[in-house]
Amino acid sequence: MRILVLGAGGYLGGHVTERLRALPGARVLVGGRSPGADVAVDLAADRPYLLAGALAKAAPDAVVNCAGATGGDAVTLAEVNARGPAALCAAVREAAPGARLVHLGSAAEYGPGAPGLRVAESEPCAPAGPYGATKLAGTVAVTASGLDAVVLRVGNPVGAGAPATGLPGRVAALLAGAADPGDPEGELRLGDLSAYRDFVDVRDVARAVELAVTAPGPLPPVLNVGGGEAVPVRELVRRLADAAGFRGRIVEAGGDGDGGGVGSERSARVSWQCSDITAAAAALGWSPAHSLDASVAALWEARPRSFVPDGVAAP
Repeated sequence: MRILVLGAGGYLGGHVTERLRALPGARVLVGGRSPGADVAVDLAADRPYLLAGALAKAAPDAVVNCAGATGGDAVTLAEVNARGPAALCAAVREAAPGARLVHLGSAAEYGPGAPGLRVAESEPCAPAGPYGATKLAGTVAVTASGLDAVVLRVGNPVGAGAPATGLPGRVAALLAGAADPGDPEGELRLGDLSAYRDFVDVRDVARAVELAVTAPGPLPPVLNVGGGEAVPVRELVRRLADAAGFRGRIVEAGGDGDGGGVGSERSARVSWQCSDITAAAAALGWSPAHSLDASVAALWEARPRSFVPDGVAAP
């Protein structure tokens, strides 16, 4: 089985690629702009006919799109998150119409959730900012393509290698740079941590992708991939602080309300986020296998070993 992974150099893409390479009988090709890519493509800029030419040479049985932008201005987000999937669908339709397309979406597409409720795939989407809006546009492009395709709407991923652009990775970097984590007089100053988020281990996301690639027959157009539980963001921070041996105070300084996303543009005005994951269980036989404690432990074990610059702060 030949599998083309786009965005393999990113956080999710790296874990997905590693998982798929362990799949018996699979040959995984990496597509992207880096010099070491097996297939040279740029989803944000290449015309569909160029993408189709690259796909024709790769002849994949499945295409996994992990490429996406989590920050930047609205134009950048639109180019990567909306135009990219649309161009990819056009290319797959021309050059590899029999290939399955697995596209990584985001729970941010739903927008604010109702406290106490889990959101199912059938619920209407009302994203709160440009990130969620552009990810939703990418999802629409995939689900309307007529291809053998599925969008996995991913919650807030946690685990080894989490980037400093997201809260878990950012807090890990700050804790790793603490002069004396055991000092009870130490202080970790963060933004508002009152939001609730649906955290999911990045390894579980990679397993969901593997199952989506290999599942027989057509799949539902959209499947939620999350932890299925709303966790207070301050609880995640507290567990990470405990893993780091931090004995100081965690101070919530207020601010933009970004308690659980990967940037204030994404998660402003979203105080509750929780996904209903029963459809993924039915369609893929998937459910989370890693606890939040296990995710936090993996993140801390692989933490950055030096402090982040002053300009990189917690939300």
